[in-house]
Amino acid sequence: MLQNLAFYLTLVIIIVLLIMLAQKIKVAYPVLLVLAGLGISFIPGTPIVEIEPELIFFIFLPPLLYEAAWNSSWKELWRWRRIVFSFAFVVVFFTAIVVAFAANYIIPGFSLALGFLLGGIVSPPDAVSAGAILKFVKIPKRFQSILEGESLLNDASSLIIFRFALIAVATGQFIWHQAIMDFIWMCVGGAGIGILIAFLFMKMHKLLPTDANMDTIFTLASPFIMYLAAEEFHASGVLSVVSGGLFLSVRRHHFLSGASRLHSINVWQSFSFLLNGMVFMLIGLDLPLIVSGLGDTSIYQATIYGVIITVVLIIIRMFASYGAVVFTLIMRNFINVADAEPPGWKVPIVLGWTGMRGVVSLAAALSIPVTLADGSPFPHRNLILFITFVVILLTLVLQGLTLPLLLKKVKLKDKDFIKSEKEIDYEIRSELAKIAVEKVKKEYPEKLEQFPALKEQFQSWENRINSSEIIINYPEYQQIFADILQHQRMWLINKNREELLLDEEIVRKHLRLIDLQEERLSLGK
Repeated sequence: MLQNLAFYLTLVIIIVLLIMLAQKIKVAYPVLLVLAGLGISFIPGTPIVEIEPELIFFIFLPPLLYEAAWNSSWKELWRWRRIVFSFAFVVVFFTAIVVAFAANYIIPGFSLALGFLLGGIVSPPDAVSAGAILKFVKIPKRFQSILEGESLLNDASSLIIFRFALIAVATGQFIWHQAIMDFIWMCVGGAGIGILIAFLFMKMHKLLPTDANMDTIFTLASPFIMYLAAEEFHASGVLSVVSGGLFLSVRRHHFLSGASRLHSINVWQSFSFLLNGMVFMLIGLDLPLIVSGLGDTSIYQATIYGVIITVVLIIIRMFASYGAVVFTLIMRNFINVADAEPPGWKVPIVLGWTGMRGVVSLAAALSIPVTLADGSPFPHRNLILFITFVVILLTLVLQGLTLPLLLKKVKLKDKDFIKSEKEIDYEIRSELAKIAVEKVKKEYPEKLEQFPALKEQFQSWENRINSSEIIINYPEYQQIFADILQHQRMWLINKNREELLLDEEIVRKHLRLIDLQEERLSLGK
């Protein structure tokens, strides 16, 4: 690692530049990063990059899942719980079964157990990929919530299938009742351990005299502890992190101060940005090592297998999407569903086309042991690894690039939010101002003359209630305010430079306040 430090530092710079390019050309950055990794891997002299499964499962996966869970809406997840759990568990199991039989049929010497192993690896759409790509496409909120919820949970179900299939291949037997009990424990135990550790961390935040830095360190440590604790007890580390992250996310305003929340957001955004970028770049860079292990199987033949499996996965997901629609239309006659209106033919197409695979699948494939217990080579290990890579590459590039075009073509309407984001934002601002004015009038009327700053803020709230100009001309207002803030900033910098006896810490405090005002201004877009 250390001998290639300059190489990895260069990769970080390349990742940042490529993400800026992706934002410029409006392409989901995972696509560019994977392709760039592929291109770099063919440059002579490029170090061979070997992705260790432990690196993904214990270093990359916990914080990325935790960040995704933290930013997910529990309200939306609960609203769409039926379809989310259906896609995360039922559809994943069904996909693994179909892939198992398809691989058994098309690949010579491929047993059904190996098919289930491959199915467990490639069946789940990836949370990291989905989250990264959805940030670059405009999609109705309900579909985003469904896809995010599904991608958070399906890794757990797929890894469970993977574990059982691995045991079946290694031992040559599969005990159903034992598998069912293990499955229940992995789900219940994983979620329980995650919530328990999250509860302990919440109490630590509340009871200990922490500051913003300490609170942020606790949030950084919590996903790793949740994951490792669950895995130590042979439960699902994925479900542990997801359930713990959701538990803390819902309660963040009860145990974190405003300063801690702001500080942790900034740290986590930078941390997840770097991890996401590295993950997708490493996928592309790992190709030469994967190809070198194919052995007697030609690249052409292995690629054909990968393409067939990819097509099977896309067809299954499309089928599952339309099946979910039909099932919902039937069940609305018996139970209350989240949306009783017929979704039409457009919705299943979009849901079916959002099945990007990613780093979890690759890590699972890499974690297949090289040899069996008796010392013999693990059958078709390198072929499984290559097929997994082809599936990841095709789904990321093909679906990731075409998803924006598909959304433009089908033109999905957001049934949940008739009003625009700016209208909702303005209404909330106005209501907050009304609440503040009523609070002051009721409890602090005599203080208005005593505290000029309070009176000034009170008048500002009243003006906000009576004015609609900010929503009509917000871009112009934003530009003017930003120019004023920059003028203030330059005055402070010059004053600090000219007056040698002026305390620079005080100057920096006011510069931070200006930066905070500027950030608040940008959030009002």
